[in-house]
This record gives sequence, C-alpha cells and structure tokens, in this order.
Amino acid sequence: MPGDDLRYLDWKIAARADRWMIKQFEEETNMRAAVVLDVSKSMDWTGSPDRLTKLSYAEHLVAALANLLIRQKDAVGLVRFDDELKTVVMPRARSVHFYRLVRTLSDPHGGKAALIKDALFRAERMIRRPGMIIVISDLLFEPGDIDGPVKSLRAAGHNVGVLHIMDPSERALTQAGEAIFCDTESDLQVSVSVADVEDAYRETVEHVVDEWRTQFSGAGVEYEVVTTDTPFGVPLRRAFRVRENLP
Repeated sequence: MPGDDLRYLDWKIAARADRWMIKQFEEETNMRAAVVLDVSKSMDWTGSPDRLTKLSYAEHLVAALANLLIRQKDAVGLVRFDDELKTVVMPRARSVHFYRLVRTLSDPHGGKAALIKDALFRAERMIRRPGMIIVISDLLFEPGDIDGPVKSLRAAGHNVGVLHIMDPSERALTQAGEAIFCDTESDLQVSVSVADVEDAYRETVEHVVDEWRTQFSGAGVEYEVVTTDTPFGVPLRRAFRVRENLP
C-alpha cells in the first residue's frame, strides 16, 4: 500500500536522523586526541637484542593508548613523521578505527631527520576544539623545533604530553672497554674508551633531560622520560593524566 511505503520511508529518515544526532552528540561531548609519533631512523634502535627498539616500544604504546581511548568513546588520530609527514589519520571514536590505526604503524618510515614542527601543526588542525596531543619521540632534535608549535597548541587550549623514549643504554653507559658511538641520523662514528667518557656522558644526558623538563614545565606540558624496559602501564598512566586535566 502507498501509505505503508510512506510510513516506512518516514521511519528510515527518522532513524537516519537519530543516528546522525547521536554521532554529532558524541563528537561534541567526547574528547578528541592526536598521537604524534616520531618514526625517524634514530627511533629504530635498541641497545640490546633482548629489548624492543625505541620505535617498536613506541608503537606498542600507541596501540595501547588508542585502544583505551576508543573504549572510552574518545576520538583518536595519528600523525607519524620523520623528515616528512608519513601518515595522517583523522580522529575517530569507532572500534573499527583502532584496527586502521594499528595497520598504519607498519607504513614506510626511517628518514634521517625528525621534523616535529610540521607534525604538531598538522595535529593542531586535526582537532577543532580543546583536546589532547601526545608526542612520542626520542627528542633528538633542537628544543627550538618544538617550542613554537607547543606554545601554539597550549594557546589553543589543548593539553599536551610528551613521552621521551630512551633506551636504557642511552641513559647510562653500561658496557666496558672500547665503544663506537654512531649518530644514526648523520652516520657519524666516533671510537672512544667507555671509562674515559662514562661520567661526562651521564652528566650530559641528565643535563639534556633537565633542560627538556624545564622547557616543557614552563609551557604547561606533561613530560616523562620512558625507557624501553619500563612496563607500559607507567607511560599510559602519564598520558591519562593529560586527559584528566582537560576541562
């Protein structure tokens, strides 16, 4: 009957409108987040075959964080970068989106530089209202490269967290004898005696970490050094501190 067809059509239109309203409500009430992942050549390194590389550890962390946020109906996006933007995935909150994020972690990578500035500006454009930006990187670039973008994010109302990924061998020299130090992003190699540089090396690393901590603290950014032998729950808790501080 024509009347039945019209009633069925009206029901379909109403159901579609309800789904659209629910989607809009979720987008307006749930948090939006962007994870900015450094996939440059220096990240693809480990000081021991018994440990994950910094990049592999970071990828596991990204997957765990995305899964937890999506379970809370938060929208999560991803920006992967080395010497250029490698992957940009817009934030979504649906469960199927998690599998897309995980698949992109295997996209090509390995450039010799880490252009954090472009990645952060792209993340800022992904989130229209105040949300959460989590940077996961070994921070092997100049502090000035990240200072401006971070201040822009904070001025826009975003909460920002930085997880500084380090291998335990980078934090303190643990071997003895002669060692060859290699800069993975410039191929520079220097042979030295560990005993001659051990104390100076440790002091230099701690000085650099303190400088990062001071810079980020002054900008209102959560900062945490995470070594690749740390249980994943530790950096995840720090990331969720960033989320909890949102208005």
